[in-house]
Amino acid sequence: MTTPFPFTAVVGQDDLRLALLLNAVSPAVGGVLVRGEKGTAKSTAVRALSALLPEVAVVPGCRFSCDPSAPDPACPDGPHESGGGAARPARMVELPVGASEDRLVGALDIERALAEGVKAFEPGLLAQAHRGILYVDEVNLLHDHLVDLLLDAAAMGASYVEREGVSVRHAARFLLVGTMNPEEGELRPQLLDRFGLTVEVTASREPDQRVEVVRRRLAYDDDPTGFAARWAEEEAAVRARIVAARELLPSVRLGDGALRQIAATCAAFEVDGMRADIVMARTATALAAWAGRTDVLAEDVRQAALLALPHRRRRNPFDAPGLDEDKLDETLEEFGGDDDPDTDPDGPDGGGGQPPAEGPESPEGGGDAEAPAEAGEAGEAGQPAGAGSGERSPVGAAEPFRTKVLSVPGIGQGTAGRRSRARTEHGRTTGARRPNGALTKLHLAATVQAAAPHQRARGRSGPGLVVRRDDLRQAVREGREGNLVLFVVDASGSMAARQRMGAVKGAVVSLLLDAYQRRDKVGLVTFRGSAADVALPPTSSVDAAAARLESLPTGGRTPLAAGLLKAHDVLRVERLRDPARRALVVVVTDGRATGGPEPVALASRAARLFAAEGVASVVVDCESGPVRLGLAGRLAGELGGSAVTLDELRADSIAGLVRDVQGTSRRAA
Repeated sequence: MTTPFPFTAVVGQDDLRLALLLNAVSPAVGGVLVRGEKGTAKSTAVRALSALLPEVAVVPGCRFSCDPSAPDPACPDGPHESGGGAARPARMVELPVGASEDRLVGALDIERALAEGVKAFEPGLLAQAHRGILYVDEVNLLHDHLVDLLLDAAAMGASYVEREGVSVRHAARFLLVGTMNPEEGELRPQLLDRFGLTVEVTASREPDQRVEVVRRRLAYDDDPTGFAARWAEEEAAVRARIVAARELLPSVRLGDGALRQIAATCAAFEVDGMRADIVMARTATALAAWAGRTDVLAEDVRQAALLALPHRRRRNPFDAPGLDEDKLDETLEEFGGDDDPDTDPDGPDGGGGQPPAEGPESPEGGGDAEAPAEAGEAGEAGQPAGAGSGERSPVGAAEPFRTKVLSVPGIGQGTAGRRSRARTEHGRTTGARRPNGALTKLHLAATVQAAAPHQRARGRSGPGLVVRRDDLRQAVREGREGNLVLFVVDASGSMAARQRMGAVKGAVVSLLLDAYQRRDKVGLVTFRGSAADVALPPTSSVDAAAARLESLPTGGRTPLAAGLLKAHDVLRVERLRDPARRALVVVVTDGRATGGPEPVALASRAARLFAAEGVASVVVDCESGPVRLGLAGRLAGELGGSAVTLDELRADSIAGLVRDVQGTSRRAA
């Protein structure tokens, strides 16, 4: 077994280590979500935590880790008698992103259940994680159906496996720890709220600290056992402190003053529901116990807010996580309690821990709202179309609006999502077939129908149905898939008018919000000057797409052909990486093509590449002014898609547009 990296040897990351230790002291806090860039010791710290946890007493031979002092009466391995048990180390179970449903919740032997009436059950990862840690690396990439199962287990403290009338239930109470890189996509709000605490981590910019990180990592890689031995004393001290804090925890007093501060803070930051209040109370209590105190102080409430509220105050997917600390301090001062004891605020061990470092903030807005208006729009007011006058500063997006569903026609087989029709493992049953490999979803009626004619030949004499493997039928289900929405945005001088570009960005942000809700991948290609750039390769992070869009500068000529060819290349590469995911291309332009030899003819040939491959496309016509050339409509025809003007981008217009796209695609097919 590989020797884990010592928890106490992790350099820096005080907020991350504190959040993990508070959960070790009080598992009722509810787990930790660790957000940050790659290479910041997220997984290393989480894996190291399990070595610090106290041992767990279990019923000998129980596969579900029942507590011998209070065994689960419904345990599938029970009933158990109360009494002495065996001690074992606390487990940390890792849930792979690509795990199957059976691997997570366990699997029933359907064939034995039908033929013999026997509940032959193989426990899954939820059973293994009971009374321990369930760790999900890259939790934001977890499939929706696994997220639903995690939510159910976290809410009920139990896992239920039900198939065709055969039911198994077992306890599943675990500490949920997840790590994620926000650039790869965000979590669903329901799962986000299930994490008690959240921390933002980033690599240190201090050379001395970075040197120490490298030095320790190299020493560990050269001799893991020897390196761990050098940190054994520090590990033992932290382990003992966790045990002492657990013993002190029931004696910690949470006074009315601290409770008022907690309630006022949650109200001031407008968090939804009451879970935040409860988590803050438990966290503040754990902080006091960790500091060796029996009373909760204002500093504990402040620290608890910094850990428990940032991920709960987001009002939409593009809000940056974090708290306004000035507002937090004002709230705590206004509702300061009268019953806090005159106690040394630092406690015997230096207080409840260092406050979390302020996490990285996403760009707030894209442009300077107070900047002077542009002198004129390229291509209008006497300026040559597409000539531009150099790069202009970014313009902020207009207020986003709700859009209708843009769906790709036909039935796909892509990754589960909420946009277009697809054959998936989850959804409504539409038929049955023989299983290809392992059976995952039994179609009971078709299985019985296949087995029924052979009962006499198989010597059936009792009430049971004699079922053989050849009789089993897999359910064919239809659900929804996520798509790739590729935005191709014209950032040339002819688009640079502040009001027009703000409206364009507002429309794209609206579609990005819809993509977030429907679990799509998004990509962003921009073109201006003499070339096109992939501003954002296809990703699940709509936050990243919105940030790149907000900071998009404008100016220069309009290399429309280059933009379309770059988008075509992006789709070609993405088909190799994710061949089952279908694409919708949204081109945002006024249709002008300038710069280089024969720019209009080149753009026309590039557009026909999309039409030849049957790619669904939409052109958002951004042309304005008293004279309209209709170039965007012509481009839409060459793409094999439809065009809509900027003024028609509201929800009802989008719905009609999608119907046109679908009709065009069907005619092309």
